[in-house]
Amino acid sequence: MYSNIMDRISFSSLFLVVVLLPIFFLPFTNISIETGKGLFLIIGLIVSIIFWIMARLSDGRINFPRSMCLLAGAGIVLVSFLSAIFSGASSASLFGIMLDVGSFWFIFSGFLLMLMSAITFREPQNARIVLFGTILSSTLVVIFQGLYLFMPKILSLSILVNKTDNILGSWNALGIFASFYVVFALFVIEFFPIKRWIKLALGTLIVFSIILIAVVNFIFVWKILGIFALLIFVYKVSINANKNQDGGKIHFPVFSFIIVLIALFFFMSPNFITEILPDRLLISNNEVSPSFLSTMLVTKSVLREHPVLGIGPNRFSEAWTLYKPAVINETQFWDVSFNSGFGLLPTLTATTGGLGILAWVSFLILFIIVGIKSLFFNIRNNVNLETVLFFLLSFYFFLFSFFYFTGTVIFLLAFAFAGVFIGLSRAGHENGEISLSFFNDHRKSFFSMLILVLAMIICVAVGFKYIQRFASVPYFLKTLGATNVEDAEVSIAKTLSLNTNDLYLRTYAQIYLTKLNTIASKNATSFSDTEKADLQTNLDQAVSGAQLAVSYNPKNYLNYQMLGSVFQTAGLIGVKTANDKALEAYQKASALNPLNSRIKLVMANVSLASNKTKEAQDYANQAITLKPDYIDALITLSQIAKSKGDTAKAISYGQQALALSPGNKDLIKYVDSLRNSSGENL
Repeated sequence: MYSNIMDRISFSSLFLVVVLLPIFFLPFTNISIETGKGLFLIIGLIVSIIFWIMARLSDGRINFPRSMCLLAGAGIVLVSFLSAIFSGASSASLFGIMLDVGSFWFIFSGFLLMLMSAITFREPQNARIVLFGTILSSTLVVIFQGLYLFMPKILSLSILVNKTDNILGSWNALGIFASFYVVFALFVIEFFPIKRWIKLALGTLIVFSIILIAVVNFIFVWKILGIFALLIFVYKVSINANKNQDGGKIHFPVFSFIIVLIALFFFMSPNFITEILPDRLLISNNEVSPSFLSTMLVTKSVLREHPVLGIGPNRFSEAWTLYKPAVINETQFWDVSFNSGFGLLPTLTATTGGLGILAWVSFLILFIIVGIKSLFFNIRNNVNLETVLFFLLSFYFFLFSFFYFTGTVIFLLAFAFAGVFIGLSRAGHENGEISLSFFNDHRKSFFSMLILVLAMIICVAVGFKYIQRFASVPYFLKTLGATNVEDAEVSIAKTLSLNTNDLYLRTYAQIYLTKLNTIASKNATSFSDTEKADLQTNLDQAVSGAQLAVSYNPKNYLNYQMLGSVFQTAGLIGVKTANDKALEAYQKASALNPLNSRIKLVMANVSLASNKTKEAQDYANQAITLKPDYIDALITLSQIAKSKGDTAKAISYGQQALALSPGNKDLIKYVDSLRNSSGENL
């Protein structure tokens, strides 16, 4: 009796996580949608696990599916953990700022979601409840986002700002989810015995979803949607062939055939057709990410330097800055540090080395093999359609996760649906489950109960720690929105007392750097004793914040860049050896981001401040070598040439800069001043 109640609570909590994850967010707050969903996931998952453990402590029996897929998933978690521990920046790899996608704890949470789904939803009736709940929540998402396009002010709920903002994350993620709804509803219409009015309702929502996909205008979605609609069509025809042999009544899969034609039309249509709806609604799809080739080049470089465990989870941005292709400097994204690669799965495998790639490939291959076996088994027997559906939905999301950085919702739903599929596919099979009973042996009972109690304590501790981290977010947002330095100083102190990471520490350093500049600007010639004391205090705090950021993640060039900026400012107010320390910090930042010409130029400016003209010229030339159209570097070289008395060369550099931006009034005035100073006719 007691265990049944605990199991029901565990089921309800996990059910709410899976079903409400797409639509959950914290309205009327400044907290991001991804952060809110992370909180919902952690709390719901921990509650489910704790009550499941309590039920097991009550009945003395543990049952879970015997599945190689779960074992392979555990292998992914183990490799991610080892990669994080040996990454050299374990704090960033383990958790990140706030359960970052790609961090170890995010992967571990996804695996726990899959495991608990396999255990909790392995009974067909439980799977049907999840199925029904998913249909309802997905319907709400599609309807809400469709209406939001026409009533953005009314439905913004103080968290959505632009038309492309949505409760799933990115704009393309909305298109993927809408296509998921089409596949979901299409399968239900074609295979499940439902009433006519439900079919009409689902058909109407399919049309609505297709319009939403057309508005998003993510062309790749049409391709995958068409393929899956074709698979459903062929699967239905195969089942009909079996029914025909048995003399049963058959129906032609009209819905799936129509979806195939629509997807084919949009995929093969000229651009002006696919742009009709976005243009009418004044919507543009501007998402940018590294190409597949660039991601693979970064992955290859990581494997060459760290072949076994990679550089660590949640560190793609650092891998990108270290190994990005040189051709990127010819684009407008030359100074962008991408946090993700071509897709979510390639991003994860790019940072966890050969073992990480092997773990993910093993899991996906095993998952696909089990899924295909299930498909053919159900064609022959026409049973367990829920098993087939959950496999298709999970595979659908995993497939998109390879080709696109899907974000939190879609990737976690892929794990959840995979868990339901694993549980259903093993239920009822001989040796399909592992059953452990520990009340019949006092030795087993002691150690089993000890492990379960420890697991429950760990869950509570992790939950408390995450809530503490989450509590830091409002204070950090308050810091960013502060109207004066004093308020920002108070807010960032509260932020760091709840959660420490390099982003918060860099912000801390920036606040004290701002105070330092404010004091220095009041009296640039001489300072009173009080002002000198304030200058020293703020300088110490800024240096401390930047150094702590470096200690937290010594592999992030931004931390060294902030440290260099602090010392550079100190040099401007006359602190001895500050410029040398600034140059040292910038050199370390440049080593972590070797193709960044902006850092080279800053190093040139620091050298100039120290009257090291030769070094400054060398750094500026390096900046130009990396990015030949870098106007600021050309102007710096022009100023260096002018300081050396070489006016002709100074004019030449100025003219090169002006040629790159002929309408720039400041450049025109600068070049004219050089010509006037040399006596050259205009």
